Amino acid sequence: MAGVNRMSMMESVHLAGEDEEDIYGGFNDYNATLDTDDLANDPNFQKAVLRTSHGRRPPPTGFRGPGGGAPMLGGARMGTAMRGGRAGPSSMGRPITGAAAGQDSQARPMTAVRAAGYTAVGKRGPAGFDPMSQAGPAPPLEPKPEDSPEEKIRQLEKKVNELIEESCFANSRGELSLALEKAKEAGRKERVLVRQREQMSMGDQINLDLTYSVLFNLANQYAANEMYNEALNTYQVIVKNKMFNNAGRLKVNMGNIYFKQKNYPKAIKMYRMSLDQVPNSHKEMRTKIMQNIGIVFVKMGQYTDAITSFEHIMSEAPSFKTGFNLILCYFALGDREKMKRAFQKLLTVDLKLDDEDKYLPHGDEKLNQEDKQYNLVLEMIKNDSLRQIERERKYEADNCIKTGAKIISPAIEESFDAGYDWCVDQVKNSQYIDLAHDLEIDKAIMFLKQKDFNQAIETLKSFEKKDSKVACTAATNLSFLYFLENDMGQADKYAEVAMTADRYNPYALVNKGNVLFTKGDYEKAREFYREALQNDSSCVEALYNLGLTNKRIGRLEDALDAFYKLHAIMRNSPQVIFQIADTHDKLEDSAQATEWFMQLIGVVPTDCSVLSRMGEIYDNDGDKSQAFQYYYDSYRYFPSHIPVIEWLGAYYIDSKFCEKAIHYFERASIVQPNQVKWHLMIASCHRRSGNYQQALETYKFIHRKFPDNVECLKFLVRICSDLGLKEAQEYATKLKKAEKAKELKDQRATSASRRGSGRRREGSAEGDREGSAGMRGKRGGPAGGMAARRRPNLDEADEETYQPRKQEVDPSYSDPLGPQMERPKTAAKRRDLDDEFADEELGEDLLPE
Repeated sequence: MAGVNRMSMMESVHLAGEDEEDIYGGFNDYNATLDTDDLANDPNFQKAVLRTSHGRRPPPTGFRGPGGGAPMLGGARMGTAMRGGRAGPSSMGRPITGAAAGQDSQARPMTAVRAAGYTAVGKRGPAGFDPMSQAGPAPPLEPKPEDSPEEKIRQLEKKVNELIEESCFANSRGELSLALEKAKEAGRKERVLVRQREQMSMGDQINLDLTYSVLFNLANQYAANEMYNEALNTYQVIVKNKMFNNAGRLKVNMGNIYFKQKNYPKAIKMYRMSLDQVPNSHKEMRTKIMQNIGIVFVKMGQYTDAITSFEHIMSEAPSFKTGFNLILCYFALGDREKMKRAFQKLLTVDLKLDDEDKYLPHGDEKLNQEDKQYNLVLEMIKNDSLRQIERERKYEADNCIKTGAKIISPAIEESFDAGYDWCVDQVKNSQYIDLAHDLEIDKAIMFLKQKDFNQAIETLKSFEKKDSKVACTAATNLSFLYFLENDMGQADKYAEVAMTADRYNPYALVNKGNVLFTKGDYEKAREFYREALQNDSSCVEALYNLGLTNKRIGRLEDALDAFYKLHAIMRNSPQVIFQIADTHDKLEDSAQATEWFMQLIGVVPTDCSVLSRMGEIYDNDGDKSQAFQYYYDSYRYFPSHIPVIEWLGAYYIDSKFCEKAIHYFERASIVQPNQVKWHLMIASCHRRSGNYQQALETYKFIHRKFPDNVECLKFLVRICSDLGLKEAQEYATKLKKAEKAKELKDQRATSASRRGSGRRREGSAEGDREGSAGMRGKRGGPAGGMAARRRPNLDEADEETYQPRKQEVDPSYSDPLGPQMERPKTAAKRRDLDDEFADEELGEDLLPE
């Protein structure tokens, strides 16, 4: 009945004419087979449903009936999607396809001509008009299963590439072991990948580029870890495989490895094989390989063959390194004319740099907006990467020219002076004319290295009338030379000349400050050092001398600040660390002084003065065991240092080990054989240890060597009396004569002193002797120096007290941390040039891998 009612309703609807196409037609067509209203009352259908798995499912809750509820089909809830007689989605939630809707139904075509969802009659399925997809989302695309063989291969290839990248990054960070481990792991993964492709019969799809990358990276990492045999084997695997294109070029890397192994014949062979496989169009590559061939010939001593390679390069693509190596080869052969010709050819190499004036800012007067913009651009590019490359190339050119001139100057003419003048004339006639003055300055420095100071001074004096820059450099070096010769007048004169030529020259200011420092005018010297630092904050000579000056005038905190700044620049300088430790010690900060002296011992572990200083600090703090350890170490490195020997002997006397003290006093008697007190101390130690016979023999030896010594005679009288010897009376007589002679000598000295000065304090002679015997500590008392000890006073009561004297290090002892520490550093504009035919100048040109 429901179907009949719907049909009667449809008849009252106005339809379009048959001759025109209705785009909305066909939506109300009804198929009786789709009528589901009476299915709930059909017992056969309900029974069939209950027998299926659909009937045993839990009731769905997403679909409601027209009345808000859901019709029950045999106990299960069945959801419908549409009111009326048209069917909606099936029980599985999927829409009914066009084929199931009827015989005349077809799938909706997917075109861009007609509007979406609008078709002619009979061209649409019975699903109805749904342009907003309200009936439900389209099913998602089915992803590829992750366990498929193709997906596994793709993931494995990705993992191999990641391992290669990690290996390269680790190498760039300097982590060579990690880089090699990653390269090996990439190789293992790549072999697994190849086996999987072969098992799947996909051998024709093997990625040769990936295999090449894995092997090449592995060989590089072997070479970086100096595992040269493994690297060569890996390169051989690549080279022998004909499937790798251009693999023959890797023989250059193999040649580099043979070069590092000093297997020069095989290196030559590999370079030549790679040269044959590089096409002529790659000129730069061929030039580098030929450069390597020439360098190997130089290493082998075959200079003629090396010259052939270098001459070919200079004719095709000249460079400064090649020209310099060519000069070295001619120098080794001793060919004067060819040395000159090679030097001239070196001067013709084009630096390929633009004019330096482009980096100069525009004038400051009435700058327009364009000039200001230009200056801002210059500020940005004056130190960029391109500018740094230009500086490096300019430095390389200058270094090759100046070093070449220095090498060939003694060989091309009869004298070094004439040869250097020829090189200077050639430079003046070339495009590098600005190097001429620098070469003349280097000429003076070469005279200094040859110990020809007069020629050096004359050469520098010739620059006085040159332009200001060269005159300033020459005057600075002249001031430096005269300062070293202790000619302070000339040093001051040329320091003034240098400052007049260039007031912002920090080296001239340092030299002026050094002259004032030597004269004792520390305040003015301090001002010049500070001005030098204002002009150049990296001038280490000015900073060191400023700290030294502050230390001299008692401004210890300022001195410490200067030395700390210098320590940040020169981390392992022994002089700087010593000054910091010594300044802390003067500030009575024992903890900091000890810490810095410990750092200094780490830098110079064999310096005896530093070790004795540490022993002194621990001795002042009362730690005798630590003090003994450092004094003993100092004695081991320098067994002739008298203060250390004296302290060690006194330590063993206090410890009641007189036998051990004898060894140190014997050493002191060898160092100072004319000092009677060491022999007396040896005899006293024998007597204290109970060895009276040996003590008697020692005293007799002292008496024979020093017959007028009163103390020795006193002990001889006493020991002979104790032992009941007959010599006691004889020594007593000698003692009286010696005492009388000593009194007469003291009286004559006293009267002579009174006649010379008119007055003399009583007891001054005794006071002078005591003052010369030892020095008080730097803190104002005995506690500031070495600790008080017991010394034999050798009086009749035999109360032996020992007071070691504190003295400075012997001036003849060349101590790196001794008196030189308190001298200001001199400043001179110098250039460090190599003096020999160095291997490094050849080895650095090897083609990088």
